[in-house]
Amino acid sequence: MKVPSDPTLPAGKLAYATSVTAPLVAGRRDFLKYRDLGVTAASSGRMRAQVMSATVSMTKPTGWHYHVCDGQFVYALQGWVDLEFEDGQTIRLQAGESLYIPGGLRHNEIATSDTLEILEVSVPADMGTVPCDPPEGWPKRA
Repeated sequence: MKVPSDPTLPAGKLAYATSVTAPLVAGRRDFLKYRDLGVTAASSGRMRAQVMSATVSMTKPTGWHYHVCDGQFVYALQGWVDLEFEDGQTIRLQAGESLYIPGGLRHNEIATSDTLEILEVSVPADMGTVPCDPPEGWPKRA
């Protein structure tokens, strides 16, 4: 079965990655290592998949921000990350748990374990990050 897609983009191709073949790439946060799983190239930019691993635990919150994308899927492989969201929720995402964050939803990562490892998928691959003020009623964290 063929899935409809954007006819202006080249057809996708198979991507297979291993811990040896998936290269480390630059990422948004300096306390994380980012391993590219080859999905961006294989999908002609429709999707990105990477494994992010903590090099040390987070020393300060990332600050409130949102992503310019259709959505972001996160699955915790090891450790945990604490996030707060504009709707008032604070969530500790732990190993074996997942989270879908729609594009434009303001959030702030506030703490991580030393052993954090997560799979992150975004659509499209080129996911912008925009800093923003905290929602009304949330404290400003330094």
